[in-house]
Amino acid sequence: MAASLPHDAANDGIVVLAREQTAGRGQHGRHWECPPDMGVLLSVLLFPPPALRRPAVLTAWAAVSVCEAILRVTGLQARIKWPNDVYVRGRKVCGILIEQGKGTAIGIGLNVNQSAESFATAGLALGGSLRVFTGQMGNCDEVAKLLIDQLDEEYERLNHGDLGTLEACWKWRFGLLGKQVVLECVDARYEGRLVDMAFDGLCLERAEEGNVVFRPEMVKHLVEV
Repeated sequence: MAASLPHDAANDGIVVLAREQTAGRGQHGRHWECPPDMGVLLSVLLFPPPALRRPAVLTAWAAVSVCEAILRVTGLQARIKWPNDVYVRGRKVCGILIEQGKGTAIGIGLNVNQSAESFATAGLALGGSLRVFTGQMGNCDEVAKLLIDQLDEEYERLNHGDLGTLEACWKWRFGLLGKQVVLECVDARYEGRLVDMAFDGLCLERAEEGNVVFRPEMVKHLVEV
């Protein structure tokens, strides 16, 4: 719904919440659904300054905020999976979608109350929710408020020029530094040791070339070998 409000900068900061999702659209046009009161479904509309308008920065902002919210709700550390998913103990609990026009709409879908059986029935072997890990039903309104507070806190820090804190948290939440990875770009796949991750570039150490830097927006997939 936030995608219908992007032409007026007066809508900056608006958050739209939904109780259910019947025709969700994920990355690459994938379809997904969320029954009523099973998850936090929100879209944020922003008109960020040019320095913050990059998809890599905004995806990192949303993903890190989700991870911090999960930690506060469950006590569990979450990981980011490139480019826009959040996992807990190897199961996907959240997806993020960025759409840019005059304004930028950031969609977040966080699984809260789905059961392990519901994921199995849907054929989603790697699907997870906060309930799967805590064994308790959660209050989606309370989780949504906590997440929005976290988004506000992180965005205020960015607007005060502190990009470094977000970058450090983003890098740590991947857990891939120093590991052998495959990096897939639009033109080719590259394998090597990931020696650094920054918004300016992902640095891959390759035996035949030395260090090669890739702009985050060029990278489609990043996985450990």
